[in-house]
Amino acid sequence: QIQFKILRGHSDTVSSCHFCFEDTKILSCSYDRTVKLWDVDTGFPTQVFEEHTAPISECNLTPDDRRVVTSSYDNTVKAWDMETGTMLWRVEHEGIVTSCNISCDGRYVVSGSDKENTICVFDAISATVVAHIQGHHRSTITRCCFDPDSQRVTSVSYDKTIKLWDMVTRSTSITINEGHSNAISDCCFTSDGHYLCTASWDKSLKIWDIRTGEFQCHEPVSLNQGHEGSVSSCLFSQDASLVVSGGYDKTIAIWDTEAGYKKLSLKGHWDWVTDVAISKTKKWILSASKDSTLRLWNIEKMDQIPSVIESRKARGSKIAQCEECEKPFLRLQCSDSERISKCVFCRLSS
Repeated sequence: QIQFKILRGHSDTVSSCHFCFEDTKILSCSYDRTVKLWDVDTGFPTQVFEEHTAPISECNLTPDDRRVVTSSYDNTVKAWDMETGTMLWRVEHEGIVTSCNISCDGRYVVSGSDKENTICVFDAISATVVAHIQGHHRSTITRCCFDPDSQRVTSVSYDKTIKLWDMVTRSTSITINEGHSNAISDCCFTSDGHYLCTASWDKSLKIWDIRTGEFQCHEPVSLNQGHEGSVSSCLFSQDASLVVSGGYDKTIAIWDTEAGYKKLSLKGHWDWVTDVAISKTKKWILSASKDSTLRLWNIEKMDQIPSVIESRKARGSKIAQCEECEKPFLRLQCSDSERISKCVFCRLSS
């Protein structure tokens, strides 16, 4: 019932994927040491970047889609000109680089290295090192990224902790210890930077109120029973109404964030799902996999699928208006003592 397109062109695990150029193109990187730019309409690569000598762990784009930054197990981070394919600079690390990200203002790049679990921040144009934080985590850093304001670097790790490092004070402003009961594999922000979602090998995702600091005295909202195994990746839609996650159970889960439940599972990959993306219009979901393929899923008519409708009915859910932000949300049936009158986001910050 969900139409999909398989993108074949990589010869090994596809580690990272993104929509770009107003959802007309896809960027991906792979353990096959290449970065590819794909055309959404044709499903074929239009450009290939080949300068790494080991698996590429992550790729990221500047907000204007003009430059690409890649991190690799060859101990380097590299920047590329998207139009010409020319490599602009490279930064050597002492260990394999597990993650990289570009700030939303396009000024900085952050990377995570497994050598002494280091975070490195450098200038996106000159590649000059701005900060080098050794021992930032107690174990391998799985993901690092900037918040939408480009003020803080968030990182997650096998050590189960979540850290936010402040670009102004040059210090760690927030540490969440034991954020999950197992390794944390990914993290992502809402577009306004208010909430942070984390994905974990404990089979759950959690949504944290980072902006107000409510996470210090209130539990995060947990999204459970979406995957049968470890969750590998997560991403908010532009309007934060959906969270998409990928798992080692070979599935993609689509979550309704305001109601806090799984709407749909997408099945088809033959191996682990390693990364996910969602188009700005929420028409397409993109998934990358250890099976060497990407899949493009059309979820435009997702709410008309009988299983989605039945799932909503079976939960005894109904549309309610949040008493705080006044937005509609799906209220799941519960006892009177647990009557929910606020959406997930308002519950987090209350």
